This record gives sequence, C-alpha cells and structure tokens, in this order.
Amino acid sequence: MFEIKHEIDLQSEHEGLIIGVFDKPEKFSGILAKFDEAFANHLTELTKSGDLSAKLKSITKVHSFGKISSKRIWFVGLGKEKDLSFNQLKKAFGKVFKEVKTNKLSEAAIYLDSFITEKLDHLDAAHALSEAFSLSTYEFAGYKQKSNEPEKRLETLFIYSDYAAKEEVLASLHIGYAFGKGTNTARTLVNTPGNLLTATDMAVYAKELAEKYQFELEILDKQDIEKLGMGAFLAVNQGSDEPPKMIVLKYQGKDVWTDVIGLVGKGITFDTGGYSIKTKAGIVGMKTDMGGAAAVLGAMEIIGELRPEQNVVAVIPSTDNMISGGAFKPDDVITSMSGKTIEVLNTDAEGRLVLADAITYAKHHGAEYLIDAATLTGGVITALGVNTTGAMTNHEFLYEQVLEAAMEAGEQMWQLPLFESEKERVRSSKVADLNNSPGSEGHAIVAGAFIGEFAEDTPWVHLDIAGTATTSKAHELGPAGATGVMVRTLALFVERFEPIK
Repeated sequence: MFEIKHEIDLQSEHEGLIIGVFDKPEKFSGILAKFDEAFANHLTELTKSGDLSAKLKSITKVHSFGKISSKRIWFVGLGKEKDLSFNQLKKAFGKVFKEVKTNKLSEAAIYLDSFITEKLDHLDAAHALSEAFSLSTYEFAGYKQKSNEPEKRLETLFIYSDYAAKEEVLASLHIGYAFGKGTNTARTLVNTPGNLLTATDMAVYAKELAEKYQFELEILDKQDIEKLGMGAFLAVNQGSDEPPKMIVLKYQGKDVWTDVIGLVGKGITFDTGGYSIKTKAGIVGMKTDMGGAAAVLGAMEIIGELRPEQNVVAVIPSTDNMISGGAFKPDDVITSMSGKTIEVLNTDAEGRLVLADAITYAKHHGAEYLIDAATLTGGVITALGVNTTGAMTNHEFLYEQVLEAAMEAGEQMWQLPLFESEKERVRSSKVADLNNSPGSEGHAIVAGAFIGEFAEDTPWVHLDIAGTATTSKAHELGPAGATGVMVRTLALFVERFEPIK
C-alpha cells in the first residue's frame, strides 16, 4: 500500500501528485519553487488570484499539461503553519484522499515534507496520513447487487520524504493505518443489520480476532451465564430466540497479570425496547445498539496490532432485546451476578442491565480499572447533541487519562456529574436494591449512576456514545453511518495508561 521514496523530482510519473500548501502567498520555496518554475510561475499567479488556495482543507486540482511527468497535482491547503494541529492535518489528508478515490486513481504520490511544521514532524505527518487514508476511503459494501465492472481503487501510495530514517516513517504509517483499520472494523460491525450480526455472529468475530492476535478467549453460552447467576443479562435475553453470549478477550502485555484494564462494551444487536416498546420511528436504526461492543472490538484489533505493554480484558455482553411471551416485563425483580437485586421499571433501559453483569465479570477476571462504552441513552443526545460523547467517572485521575486520549484522537467528550443525589435515585426502589429507571430527568446521568453501582470502588469511566456512534452526514474522515467512535480513544488510552498509585 505505502512505498517510501526519496528525492522527488519533476520527472516522477504518477497519476496524481499531492502537495501541501501553507498560507505563503508571496512566493513558493523549496520543491514548490521548482514546480512553479516548470509552470512558468503560473502557480504563483494562481495563488495570488485565489485560484490556488492555501485555506485549510481546500483542494486545488491542477492539470500538468506535460510541464511535469505527473498527470495532475492536488494542492492541499493547510492554512497558517503555526496553527495547524494533528487532527486538522488528518482532516486535510482525508479530504484529498476522498478526491483521489472519486477520481478512481490506481496509484498516486504524496510529498510528505510539504506537510511538516515546527510542531508536527515527519512521523506525526506519516501517522496522520495513513490514519486519514484508511478512515476517509472507508465505505460499507452493503447488499445491493454488484455490477460486473471491475472496481478501481488506489493500490499504491508513493510517499516522498527526505527524512533519513525510512523505517521510522514506515512504523508511523503502520500505526496510523492500524488506528484507521480498527475504527473501520467497528464501523462495519455497527452498519451490519441485526439479522446478520447476532450475538453468535459477534462471538465468531471475536474468535477470529483472538486467533489472529493470540488473545485468550472465553465465550460463555446461556448455560454458563445461568450457572454464574447473571440474572440481569439473562433477563434482557429471555424474550429472544437468539442465545446470549458473554464474550471475553484477554491481552497480556506484561509478565504479571496486574494493573488490568477492563474494557466493557454494550452488545445489544437489536433493541426493540421490549415491552417498553420504542416508537415506529425510534426503533429504526436499533441495529446500532452494539456500538459499544464494536468500539471495544475495534480497540482490541489495534491493541493486537501494536502490542502495548499493558494488560487488558475486554468483556462484551451480547444479545438482542426482543418481545415474546417469555420476555421480561416492567415490575419484574431480577438478581444480578453481584447479588444486587433490581426492580425493572423500563425494559428499554436494558443496556445498563447487561453492563451490570459484564462489569462484575470483568472484575472477576482481575480488572482493576474499568472503561465502559455504550449507546446507552437518548438523554445524552438531549444534553450534548450528536457530536460529543457523554462521560461519567468515580475517579478523576483515570478520567483525565481517557480525556487526554480522546483529545489526541479528535473525539469530543464532556463529563457529566455523578452526585450522591443521583446515586440515591437509582437506590430508590421499595422492593429491590436498585431500580433501573427512576425517571426521565437527567436520564443520561442516572443511567451512568446505575452502572457505577456495579463498578463500586473500582476506578471507572463510563462513555455514553448514543449520539456519536453514528452520523447522518459524510465528513472528511468518513461517510454517513457508523463512526467507530471511541475505538481510537480506547486504544490510545491503553497505550498511554499510567496505573494509579
């Protein structure tokens, strides 16, 4: 896919050549000056007239007319050099790679050195390039009949750079591509219809991941789950014809199984709401209710590729939430694996129930730190919109590490409060230890508070991705549909994690 070359010159033949342009309207310098000279200074004139823009993320395509050997040049606007951030650079790369894909090039070249700043070196640029390439060119194949016309896609991207350490550039390209590929895995899982991605199908995928990356694998079937007393998880499943699966992946990056990070992902493959049934409009799209599980699996793929020196246990409770004569009902009382009893007031508040047993089981496997990801509540969308993930925590230092990872990944996050008053609301049942839905006020907060009852004193961060797991609009780094949100945040968090002393 990526091939490193040195010393770009005007005789290099490519279908397309990609060059970054900063906000320097007076004249070009370095290699750009050579290109400008070949074009009889017309590039300078185009810049001064505004036809060749250096505005951030602008794309200007110029035909070479035989002035150089490459057929076309894509100039990528990067704005002011001092203002360019890593995530802005990713978006600029993403936009141009979308253009390259639209033009159906089989090969292209990029002059990496033209994207370097004082703050962003060659390795940063290489990471941004490969991650953006993977993310921006993703598409879900879907199920439409295919034409017989062969698909033309970019097979080789030549990367010109004067940076001496070629192996370091290749390593950064590998890292960036792994981050993009793991995110795309999550996107595909979330985009897949519920009839084609059951709990059993998700367990099969986890098994393939375990085999590829030598993870330890445990898949609990319904009989195992019953023996362990996971009554909260079983209650959600009891209306379904599809058997539940509790999926566990273990990655040991240290000699001793200590400082274990638990990644827990809600894996509801389709959510009807149960007897608290969703509206006809609200039920559409509920194939995406396993976005948390997808995020965890995507992060585990990155972890498998990059092999950080950390210990991780991933736990995914997977089932659908269906309606039948045997389905659980409002007013039911169930007993979780932890022993805590729960009064069910809303069968559509099922995600927190499956997470309750999954978090308990993650602790059973030695998790000393917990991060859960879930498409949990419509309330988080009301509070924060569709571009920001809601977060809650019982440990500020752990949360700060997750927040730093999210900022680096370019994934917006905002902390919601966890006050004692909200904890008391989920403890307000007159017949059980907890109730699963104490009202619509502060819905996203009480849902997180409920999960926190099972994290107990274990440092824990909750990520509600109900608004961010999908998008209705295409963007520089991907199409409309599943976003793969939190995959990169979780992977970066694991990579940079500092145990709490």
